[in-house]
Amino acid sequence: MQRKNRFIKGYSGLRALAVIGVILYHFDPNTFIGGYLGVPIFFVLSGYLVTDHILASYEETGYYDNKRFYLSRLKRLYPQLVTVLWASGAYMLMFQQQTLAKFNQIVTTNLFNVYNFWQIANGQSYFERFAGNVSPFTHLWTMSIEGQFYIFWPLIMMVLIKFCKTRYRAFWIIIGFSILSALEMAILYQPNVDTSRIYYGTDTRFFALGLGAALAFVWPIKHLKREINKTDWIILDITGTVSLIGMLWLFLSRIMDPQAAFAYRGGMFLFSLFTTIFVAIIAHPASHWNQIFTNRIFDWIGSRSYAIYLYQFPVMIFFEAKFTDMANHAFLYHLIELILILGLAELTYHFIEKPFSKISFESIRVFIAHFKDSEKNGHLRIASGVSVLILILGTIAVIKAPDVKGVNANKSQLAERIKKNRASQKKSNKQLIDKFKKTKKKENKSKAFIEAQQSAKNKPVNKDFEKYGISQIDLQLAQKIHVTAIGDSVMAGASDMLKKLMPNALIDAAVSRQLVPTIGLFNQYKNQGALAENVLIGLGTNGPFSMDDINHLMEIIGPNRQVFWISVHVPSRQWQGQVNELILRASQKYKNLSVIDWYSYSANHNNWFYGDQTHPNVEGSKYYSTYITKEILKKAKF
Repeated sequence: MQRKNRFIKGYSGLRALAVIGVILYHFDPNTFIGGYLGVPIFFVLSGYLVTDHILASYEETGYYDNKRFYLSRLKRLYPQLVTVLWASGAYMLMFQQQTLAKFNQIVTTNLFNVYNFWQIANGQSYFERFAGNVSPFTHLWTMSIEGQFYIFWPLIMMVLIKFCKTRYRAFWIIIGFSILSALEMAILYQPNVDTSRIYYGTDTRFFALGLGAALAFVWPIKHLKREINKTDWIILDITGTVSLIGMLWLFLSRIMDPQAAFAYRGGMFLFSLFTTIFVAIIAHPASHWNQIFTNRIFDWIGSRSYAIYLYQFPVMIFFEAKFTDMANHAFLYHLIELILILGLAELTYHFIEKPFSKISFESIRVFIAHFKDSEKNGHLRIASGVSVLILILGTIAVIKAPDVKGVNANKSQLAERIKKNRASQKKSNKQLIDKFKKTKKKENKSKAFIEAQQSAKNKPVNKDFEKYGISQIDLQLAQKIHVTAIGDSVMAGASDMLKKLMPNALIDAAVSRQLVPTIGLFNQYKNQGALAENVLIGLGTNGPFSMDDINHLMEIIGPNRQVFWISVHVPSRQWQGQVNELILRASQKYKNLSVIDWYSYSANHNNWFYGDQTHPNVEGSKYYSTYITKEILKKAKF
């Protein structure tokens, strides 16, 4: 009979730190920019504890009961996973049917632990919640990687133990594959390219699991002794302190921006390495870090961390879909979301996670007996009734999902417009880059104005835009100016209108764009000689940035170009005011930077936007492009 390993309460604290980090990241990705690193903590812990358990079994009995392990994982993970899928399906069926598209595929791939591959194939970015890509299940990619690990690792361990004569040989083999995994992530990363493939990939994420697994070979829990000399426990505590400081530093550091290079080119690996060291320190009974990370609050959060992780994203997505003024009530709304998340986690922990983890044929028989006693166990009947209702509605949602095609995020009107406009951008930009290189002579502004007056009388253009508040003279001037415009999905949705008004504008706008990873694009155009005298920036919808980031960008653009920055209208995100305030401050610092105040201009015009109140619809795009063109012409260089 295998002896159970010592239960390490400090790991509940570590799990608490992990899930707190993830939630804080989803609440405020600018302040807690590395909060997504909570996931590698879960991976390292899984790798260590599962591998240590397998090794202990082989050491004591000479074999490992794979069947028992699979059954325990099934009872531990699937009840909550099935609940969150079916409960979300029931909610979507009743209140948000437009999000049911592909729900049947989402359910199937989650149940078979391949959802991360489905996300890669379907282009579902972890960092983009706009343009219809609002999935309450985006975060479940981690469950699939964990599931794959649980399925295959006992079999891999069987091979390692059979063919590796020593623990250290197996250790170095796993370390080798972990390093290869990190190298693959670094090599596959490309600036300005969607990171979904490397963010979700099992191969590119293995290093966190691998480092934890490798640790088990050289740091087995049952071989760690409490009785060590004072020097050794001081070394343990200091090492734990350094590793925790390293973890917290990366949690909060801007270098871990998940849209920038460092996170993928060593950053996540470094964080996983710090985590592995800290996991080792907590495991040692002579270290004080196990005691520090053991308290009632951490125990409560850690024991419910699985449920908290599962329910956090559906709660946020469903809540924020109904309350689109997040920018005005960020703290209050996040507090409500947190209460809902913790409440659901507590309920499902007691009524689903704990009971099902202990389920057996005997427990089913006892449950049925208790259920029949309606007077004493009325709460069981209520809970069972709710469960049956969720099961029925969720199943209907799965069946209905294939028919929900018209509202598929990838087929929405906005997404189709962006896709079409993006194709047009690429086609015309190549010609414009060559034209920019050849155009050296600058036009006199006064002469351009006189010519515009004459053309306005003889050859009017874009007359249909005059009703949006632009004069024919401005429409004529707009035909002449050269602009390099770089933006996100808001600009992308209206780029055809901007192009019609300013045919000499080089427009590069795409979904998911954020400032920091896009700075290199400005430098690229500058090196190509394609950064015009007038630069239009439409960034800030997808996340905030710092003044240092603006300083870096303005240094690249230089003082001789006129820069125009469009303020953001994104009421569903708390960084709306932060971004607009920052670019206003920047305009006061840089004389060649002007703010185009789209936020104020579009205020009280909800009919200009799609349902997300962020992206202008077809009519709104005409107001958007006309207003921007007028504002550019006020200070544009010719």
